[in-house]
Amino acid sequence: MADIKSNVAKNITELRIQHHMTQLELAEKLNYSDKTVSKWERGESTPDIAVLVEMADLFEVSLDYLVRGKDAEEPAIEQKGKEIRYNRRAVSYIAEGCAWIVAMFAFIVTTLILNQLKFQWLYFIYALPVALIVKLVFNSIWFNPRHNYLIISGLMWSILATIHTTFLYFKINVSLIYLLGVAGQVVIVLWSYIGKPKHK
Repeated sequence: MADIKSNVAKNITELRIQHHMTQLELAEKLNYSDKTVSKWERGESTPDIAVLVEMADLFEVSLDYLVRGKDAEEPAIEQKGKEIRYNRRAVSYIAEGCAWIVAMFAFIVTTLILNQLKFQWLYFIYALPVALIVKLVFNSIWFNPRHNYLIISGLMWSILATIHTTFLYFKINVSLIYLLGVAGQVVIVLWSYIGKPKHK
């Protein structure tokens, strides 16, 4: 039993570090406190079977690997995990790139129809918040939700810049709109300190 407990403690620590997660980030994903995760990693306690299954899914390893440690299936599991992460990142980048492709297509079509450059450059301004929305969705599903605060900040400022630029095209200066961004940034920073309910 002591060997299993030490194996679990060692593997949780190694897998967490491999996935570039802090104890707090892992705790939030599992809805536990970081103190509990710390106890698991020191071998003072062991997660119950339901949490071990959830952790195995999170780290993309088998339950047997999480409990027993390095075995014959480790290379295949590690390679599969890397492939999954690579494919997810590729899909995310392609989806974000689609926003710029659509903007380029709209730019070309409207320029050919109008035969002169007028408002078409605005398409690329509008593509930025769209790309950030796509990035936010994929980051929430597949990647580190803690990064959402940075993405949301970028999204907010890009939307304000888009509004400002659009009004400037019509020769209307609405630069005071960035004051909303300052207020919004304060809200986002405070929101980032709000944690999920945790239990031991």
